[in-house]
Amino acid sequence: MFTALLQNQIQKSLTGLPVSVTWRGERIAGNADARVTIHARDAKVLGILAKPTLGGLARAYVENWVDLQGSAQDILSLGQAYCGVDASQDAETRKDWRWWRHTRADDRRNINYHYDVSNDFYGLWLDSRRVYSCAYFAQGDESLDQAQEKKLDHICRKLMLRPGERLLDIGCGWGGLVLHAVERYGVKAVGITLSNDQHAYVQNLIQERGLQDRLEVRLMDYRDLPSNETFDKIASVGMFEHVGRKNLRLYFDKIYHLLNTGGLVMNHGITSVAVKSSGLGSDIAEFVDNYVFPGGELTHISNVLAELSQSGLEPLDAENLRPHYGKTLWQWVQRLEARQEQALEMIGERKYRIWRIYMAGSAFAFDHNWLALFQIVAGKPDSQGHLDYPYNRSHIYR
Repeated sequence: MFTALLQNQIQKSLTGLPVSVTWRGERIAGNADARVTIHARDAKVLGILAKPTLGGLARAYVENWVDLQGSAQDILSLGQAYCGVDASQDAETRKDWRWWRHTRADDRRNINYHYDVSNDFYGLWLDSRRVYSCAYFAQGDESLDQAQEKKLDHICRKLMLRPGERLLDIGCGWGGLVLHAVERYGVKAVGITLSNDQHAYVQNLIQERGLQDRLEVRLMDYRDLPSNETFDKIASVGMFEHVGRKNLRLYFDKIYHLLNTGGLVMNHGITSVAVKSSGLGSDIAEFVDNYVFPGGELTHISNVLAELSQSGLEPLDAENLRPHYGKTLWQWVQRLEARQEQALEMIGERKYRIWRIYMAGSAFAFDHNWLALFQIVAGKPDSQGHLDYPYNRSHIYR
């Protein structure tokens, strides 16, 4: 029920901000020249508007309780000011009470929820290779396709791939990395995924390109890889966020046993910025868990390095690509918005809103140092502690 008290609370929260709110066609806060207008459509949202959180506003948008008028950048920037929160620092006391969720069945269901929406939907706004992870803008003015190709080369060079080596890609997506590594670097590769759609898509590409003797894709959980199968190099790109904090040691132990002595692994994934954080605050982590990535969990880079080291792997190189992911995500948002009508036909209004607000919110989080994106290269030393690795990074930047 809309009351004068609620209206006063909303007006107070918006003081000084170029934001207006309408209810039943009438403006109840702000002014006509606002950069963002919140059109309240359902009484459920009134309490959220009076005591806003970023996750609460995102939920209201997805559930169609509000319409948001304005650019995605303005919506996120003014939404953060409206809520008055630094989401990277607000989550340090969140408990790991859902540690039990990462069974094989749960993880498969969670992956299917996010990635099996529609191959064609992802094709609308990803690059031509459908690489669904942070691009690498070496100069800053590259197109999305160019930046994603440079990211693939960046990874392959960090792994020092050589012809004939065996490469494992854990969470291979639509096959961008394994196809690039096989065709450009001459390796033999195995990619694994839990997504039925991705598996079928990559299988078709392997057949079309005649790579059956050099590339294999499996519908498989990383925990089920045979213990007697080993690889010279291993990549994991945008996957370990699904592992779960309690399973990080198991994850790196598995990689250690799959990796040949002297081999390298490159782990590329999102980490929190707050050291003790288990997810973004202002109800963002809850929104992402409920609507976007069920079971996804973040941790600080220091915890990743600790678990990796305890598994026997030696950290060799760490690079934070945070600015690159913000730029990547804004390009995804712009491409999705430009193809809104096609997206709505494919997946409907609700899912379109989920992906739009999630990607815009993630771009904002990377831009404002709430999230980081680390690529970590590690190796498996021999029994004497020796690992053949260059003295400088010229093999990467050439």
